[in-house]
Amino acid sequence: MKPVVWGVLSTAKIGTEKVIPEMLASPLVELRAIASRSLPSAQAAAQRLGIPQAYGSYEELLADPAIEAIYNPLPNHLHVPLTLQAAAAGKHVLCEKPFALSADEALSVRAAAATVHIEEAFMVRHHPQWQRARELVRAGRIGTPRAVQVFFSYFNDDGANIRNQAAIGGGALYDIGCYAVLAGRYLFEAEPLRAVSLVDRDPVMGVDRLTSALLDFGAGRQVGFTVSTQSVPFQRVQVVGTHGRIELFIPFNAARGGQMTLALDEGGALDGSGVTLETLPAAEQYRLEVEAFSRRVRAGTPPDASGLGEAVAQARVIDALWQSERSGRWEPVVRD
Repeated sequence: MKPVVWGVLSTAKIGTEKVIPEMLASPLVELRAIASRSLPSAQAAAQRLGIPQAYGSYEELLADPAIEAIYNPLPNHLHVPLTLQAAAAGKHVLCEKPFALSADEALSVRAAAATVHIEEAFMVRHHPQWQRARELVRAGRIGTPRAVQVFFSYFNDDGANIRNQAAIGGGALYDIGCYAVLAGRYLFEAEPLRAVSLVDRDPVMGVDRLTSALLDFGAGRQVGFTVSTQSVPFQRVQVVGTHGRIELFIPFNAARGGQMTLALDEGGALDGSGVTLETLPAAEQYRLEVEAFSRRVRAGTPPDASGLGEAVAQARVIDALWQSERSGRWEPVVRD
């Protein structure tokens, strides 16, 4: 297919270190431009990465008529405003997670999502280890799925880092808790009915540095997770059913272009003798994500707002968890 012409808003690290290298390596992508509020910053990134055009404002990039799609890795509070600006300029948008700071904010994009393709950038959905895990669940290899357990942490106590600025959507739940929410929704292929959270906030920065939660999906299905921005780096996903268990060892930060391994336990022996290790094909999840979005754009099918619907569903769960922090009790997850 003819490559889709892309532009990138900001020189954020996730873009320059993870996503952009994979865009440049893909035959389905023509990365034309990168923008920053600082022209020297944009120029430096463009020169370093081999991007043809640098812009000193987001508006200049959005005005470029050659650009068809935008990758938006801006700070969380700018995701929706710049997505709306991009859509108004006729650009399709792949926006980093969390798409919005609330479901109401996400819903403000509804009209725009009827004119261009808009999607929240959860790269894990495109990785073979996640697709295989769901395939095993669907095939009944662990019996009836009952519980998904997620732990995800890293250590960052730098008050100048955007992840530690409460006013712009910093903290553990927005940054990495969204992956735990997605894990349950993806593997159960359902939406939770209610949620409860326990939140510990940094006394100086005000962001949640340790958040645990339970999500009730009904029919005896639960998700339990703990996420932290001030703990030793660690991540794991367990999917437990009536007759078996699946374990993802590096579920979120999969090695770039590497082969990942998952465990399937169909025996239940506590000594691990019933565990089979399965190696998945080598893959780069960011490249797969961008290529899937590019195919949607090039297919020429009318936008159907399905991508926005996913983002809204995610935001509604997080809304319920924030409300639970305030109320100290279970809170319903709003449904359409």
